[in-house]
Amino acid sequence: MKIVIADTNLASVRAELEAGFPPGSATLWPDPRDSAAVEAAVADAEVLVSSRCSSATAAAAKNLRLVHAAGAGVDGIDVAALVPGTIVANTHHHEDSIAEYAVAAAILLRRGFLAQDEALRRDEWASPVYRSDAPWRDSLGAATVGFIGFGHIGAQAWSRFRAFGARGVAVTRSGDVDAVAFGLDWSGAIDDLGSLLETADVIVVSVPLTAATTGLIGADELARTQAGTVVINVGRGPVIDERALYEALRDKVIAAAALDVWYGYPEHGATTPPAALPFRDLPNVLMTPHSSGLTRQTFAGRAADIAANVRRLAAGEPLTGVVAVAE
Repeated sequence: MKIVIADTNLASVRAELEAGFPPGSATLWPDPRDSAAVEAAVADAEVLVSSRCSSATAAAAKNLRLVHAAGAGVDGIDVAALVPGTIVANTHHHEDSIAEYAVAAAILLRRGFLAQDEALRRDEWASPVYRSDAPWRDSLGAATVGFIGFGHIGAQAWSRFRAFGARGVAVTRSGDVDAVAFGLDWSGAIDDLGSLLETADVIVVSVPLTAATTGLIGADELARTQAGTVVINVGRGPVIDERALYEALRDKVIAAAALDVWYGYPEHGATTPPAALPFRDLPNVLMTPHSSGLTRQTFAGRAADIAANVRRLAAGEPLTGVVAVAE
C-alpha cells in the first residue's frame, strides 16, 4: 500500500506512525507547501494523510481510497472532488492538552501571575502583603466556569476545572448536554448565552466556527460579563468579534483573555500579525500561537489512530472517525 503523508506535524512521530502501517507499505513525505510535489506523490497512492486535499490534488489521485486528516479539521479537504467511494476520516487527541492549557491560563490570569512576574522583574513586589493597593485574588475553587461549546474540549476542560472545586455551566448549539451527568450547575442552548455571560467568572470558548457562530460574541455580549471575567478562546478567533474583544480588554470590560486562536495566520513561514488590532500592547492578554493542543502526546495519539485506520482499510474492515465518503 502506498501512503502519502503531507503533514509536517507528524514528523516528530514518524517512526511510530510508519511502524503501525501494514507490512510492506511504502510511504512518501512530500513538502505540504509544494503542491506539485504532493500531486505527484498521490498519483498512484491509496492513502493521503493530510488536512488539505484541493481539487487539483484530488484530480491527480486516481487510486485514492482514504484521506485521513491528522486532526479534527477536514474543511481543507475537497470531498466533492475525490474519487467516488473515497473515505475521509479525522482524529482528535488534542482535548487533553487544550484542557491543560485552559486551566493553566485561567490560573495565570485570575491570580495575576503574569502581572506579578513583570513587576518583580522591576523589583516591585505586587502582592497585597507588600502593597496595600494590590488586589487579593481568587482561586479556581471560587470560580464559575462557563463553556461555550461542550464537545471533546469542553468536557475534558471541565473535568480539570471541576477537580479544583469550580462550578460549571455550559451552552451548546444543540442544547442537549446532560448537566446532571456532567456535574454542571446547568446547561442550555445558544439562546441561553446571555445567562452564561452574566454568571461565569471564566469563559472557555471551544465552539467550532460556522456561519452561525461567526461573531457570536460581540460588544453587546461582552458588556453582559462581570468585571473580573477571564475569557479563554481555544475554538476559533472569529467566534469573538475582533474589535469588540480588543476594546473590552482595553477598557477593562473584561479582566483578561487567553487567546490561542486568531484572526490572521501565516501563509508561508512563521511571521505575520495575528490580528489587525494591537492586542500585543495590552497587558491583560496571554497570546499563544494556536499551540494549546500541540504536545507530543497529541500527535502520538493521532499517529496511532491513523495507522490503525490504514490497517483496517487494508483488511477491509470498517474505519473509525469517518466524516464523509465521496459520492
